[in-house]
Amino acid sequence: MTKHVAAPIPEVPRYSLAILRLAQVKARTGRSRSSIYADIRAGRFVAPIRIGARAVGWLAHEVDAWIAARIAESRGGVK
Repeated sequence: MTKHVAAPIPEVPRYSLAILRLAQVKARTGRSRSSIYADIRAGRFVAPIRIGARAVGWLAHEVDAWIAARIAESRGGVK
């Protein structure tokens, strides 16, 4: 009789793996589409991930971290 060995369970990140579309990113950040893409090009905003042939999205935890950094910066926490 052969024993079955269960595959290891991958570790689940502590953050959400939710993907936000552009409208949701705009709503969360209060930024316009052109401002978001300009900041991506300048390295000031998180880059999207490809989720389809003609679709991109942003990881919610990365957008939330960007927002938290802006709050800290505006409160004098990070220069």
